[in-house]
This record gives sequence, structure tokens and C-alpha cells, in this order.
Amino acid sequence: MPKHSIDAVAAAAALVCLAALGPRPSSAASPPARSTGPTPAAPSRFMPGPCPKPPEPIEALSSARCGFLEVPENRSRPGGRTIKLAVAVIPAVTPTKPAQAPVVFMAGGPGGDTFDDIPFLVDSGLNKDRELIVMAQRGNLYDQPNLACPEIDRFNAQAVGLRVGAEQAEQLMLKAVKECRDRLLADGIDLSAYNTTENAADFANLRKALDIPRWNVYGYSYGSDLALTYLRLHPEGIRAVAIDSITPPQTATLPWGWSSAAEGISNIFEACAAEPRCKDRYPDLPRMLTEQVRKLEAQPLTLNVPPPSGGKPVKVVLDGGALLDLIVAFAVRPEDIPAALEELSNGNPERFAKARAAGSIQKAGEFAHGLTESVACSEWAPGYSEPDVLKAGRKAFPGWPDTVLAQVPQLPFQYAACRIWNVPDRASVQRVATVSSVPALVVSGTFDAKTGASWAQGVARNLSRSTAVQVPGIGHWVVPQSPCAQRVLASFLARPTAPDTACVDGLEPQPFTIIPK
Repeated sequence: MPKHSIDAVAAAAALVCLAALGPRPSSAASPPARSTGPTPAAPSRFMPGPCPKPPEPIEALSSARCGFLEVPENRSRPGGRTIKLAVAVIPAVTPTKPAQAPVVFMAGGPGGDTFDDIPFLVDSGLNKDRELIVMAQRGNLYDQPNLACPEIDRFNAQAVGLRVGAEQAEQLMLKAVKECRDRLLADGIDLSAYNTTENAADFANLRKALDIPRWNVYGYSYGSDLALTYLRLHPEGIRAVAIDSITPPQTATLPWGWSSAAEGISNIFEACAAEPRCKDRYPDLPRMLTEQVRKLEAQPLTLNVPPPSGGKPVKVVLDGGALLDLIVAFAVRPEDIPAALEELSNGNPERFAKARAAGSIQKAGEFAHGLTESVACSEWAPGYSEPDVLKAGRKAFPGWPDTVLAQVPQLPFQYAACRIWNVPDRASVQRVATVSSVPALVVSGTFDAKTGASWAQGVARNLSRSTAVQVPGIGHWVVPQSPCAQRVLASFLARPTAPDTACVDGLEPQPFTIIPK
């Protein structure tokens, strides 16, 4: 077992991709001083510099080469201002001669702290025999500028004590979004420039700036969307691409979140039904979940609960929408979900209530909500509206209350937020399938309720030299949670056209928690 636990990986994955505006637990890093905005124009270049120093030191950074990549903020405006993106090149544990092609990592989110993911990548063996390169996507923590929105972080901390779809929650959230947008615009930031196309060009610039002839790409969640876009627009110099927990660019829309939630939850319940002890103890989980969502939406529970990390009790409201969001985010581990639902149905909401209370602790300024909003509002929202979200929700969970189904899981009031954020529609340039013959590895977890595993199949069909694997019983961000997936990825990086996937055969989910009757 790696020193960073499965629970820690799942918690980190819960912070990213379709979760930026949902309550989220704190993580280790702290923000740098807020930049006053982009710097004067200069050509793209790498500038060596010190590594970031998060409050909890990251061991791999002690031997890394760090610095900033300076790139144009908006490439459609020649001669415009530039921004600086934090970079770290982590050496191989066991270097080879000649050196292996490095692997560059594309984090989830959009808006997640890339550097916070380094321990999980190292524990997964990404730098075992080759360099690992990480770069904070534009606007992220340690970049200049950093598109953090502490206003939204403070709302998220408060939101655990509010109903998910309530008017009060909407007003407070939209106020936070507007305050963040107004502040970033006053700093001179071009919010339209923080998108996947520019992100992909940044990585193309990084390869050239570091003088790397060929490298491998590994991205998860939103990072898979970015990796596929990068492969489509900048295929030169790419040896192989591995994507994990797939967000297909051509289908990533706000209503899409409902189908992924339904698939992941259904797979958890089916796995329980296939395990005799679980089936006997929890014979009808779909019915139980529907009953609890309806009950909590009609009569929400208001509780005072200490967060899992300790401290004073906080007020939490557990309604139907909150219950769904907690399950989608794996705030309760998947093997514990049947037991937690059984306890809830018997009047004991402790597991879900404590998970909800975790969101009351926020590290303001860590998450780049500004990047999240710019991507979501320009790429995921256009072409659809609130009625489309409700329609998708009704299809995914028939019979659930409309007040739950009207909100995208973990992204409440997103269309209203996008009307405030007001960035140009980029759907036509971003929702494009990537067709490529570059060797690819497509990894999914069957329990993933954020990016449903079945969506990877269409992506793999367009990658003519791809290998697709589904890992049973794993949720979002598979590789750090699965030793087998780590072996498959290592084999792929060694032999991209013939990876060894034998360990996947016969894998089964972790046994479910069985509580006494």
C-alpha cells in the first residue's frame, strides 16, 4: 500500500472535475500572494526559479527543477500581455541510459492544484524510470495570475448549512461568483483566455521551451479532456497518451453529468447485488436511495455535526440534493455507501452528515474557480439550458423530485453563474472528437459517478492504436487507487502498442461493509 492512502486519493479526486462549486474539504497547499495581473509582453520561454513551498512539504520537490513558463495570455491578440505558469521537473527514481521520454501530467478540475497531486503520482510510479513534468494549468495555484475565488470558497463553507437548491443558496453563490469576476476583471485579467485551447497551447510551448523531442502525456478527469484536445491540436512530439477517468471533449456538457452519476451509482448497486452477503443485507438499494432522496427533499435534516477532521460541531442540512452530491463525490467510500444508506433509512444519518460537515473547512484561495467558470461557461454550458438539465436528470433518475434533478450534480445554479461570468461560446471549437493513431491507454473505473466508464468506449474507438481497460470497483482517478492500473500504465509507457493488461482480469471490487441487522 503506498504511503498516501486510497482514502486520500479519493478525497483529492473529489475536489476536481464537476466539483468546483460544491462543498469540498481542505487540502495541503496555500496560495501565494495574489498577482496584480499579467506581465508585459514577451515570447514564450521557461524561466528557472524556486519550487513552490506548500505548508505540508512535498518530498519530490526537494530534488526537482522548477520555474515558470511565460506564455501569451491570449494568443489571438499578438503583442498582448503574458502570464507565468508554475513548472516542476521531477527526476526519475532510477534513471536509464539513454534517458526514457518523460511523462507530462495534466491535472483534473479545471482549477485543481496540480502540485497537490504530485505525491499520488510519485506513489503510482510515474517517475520510476523517467522524468515527471507537472505544470499548473493557466490561472491555477502558484501561477501569475492565480484565478482563485476565495469568495466562492467562503460560500462553499457556508453552503453545508443550506439546502442545495434553495433560493438563499443561489443568491449567496451568485453573489460570490459576481464578486470574484468583478475582482479578476479589475485586475486586468482576460477571462475569455482561460480555456482548453489555450491550455493545450501552453503544454505545446512547454515541450519546446524545455527542448524535449518527445514525451508521454498522462491526464485524468478534465486533464483527459485537455490531453485529447492537446493531441488533436498539437500532435507533434507526443510519443503516447494515457487518459484516466475520461471527459470526452465532444460530449462534455452540463446535462452530461446526470448520465455519469446514474452509471456510477448503478454500478455500485449492481456490484453489491453480485456479492451474496451484500445482496442479502441490502436487497434493494435503488429503491432505498430513491426513498431517502424523496424523504430528505421533503423533510431535510438539520444537524450539528463535527467535521471528520475534528473541531467544533457545525450546522449541516442534509436534503436530497446533498445526499446525491455526497455519493457522486465519494465523500462516503463506495464500499460504505450501502451501509450508510441502510443507517440513514433507520434514522442514523451520521456517515452522510459528517461527510457534509467536511465541506465547512475550506482553504480559501486554493482552487482556481476562475478557470473552472471560464471553461464551464464557454465549453460545457452553451447549447443547453436549465430545462435540458432537468430532462437529463429525469431520464437518469425517474421519479426523483424535480428540485433535485434541476441542478447538475455538484454544479448547482451553473447556468445562472454563467450568465454572470459572461465569456464567449467556444462549444463549436472545443466539442470535437480527437481522431489519432498515436498509441493511447484509456483507463476507467466502474464506480466513477463523475465521468461514467462507458463514455470511454467512444473515445477509444477514435484512437486507432488504443488499449482500453475498465477497473472494477474504482471511482474517479483510477491509477493512484489501483496497483493493477499502475502496472498497466507502467507497461504502457514501456511498450505503448502492447501493454500488459493481464492483471485486470479477475479483479473484483472491495467487499462491501455489512452492518448488523
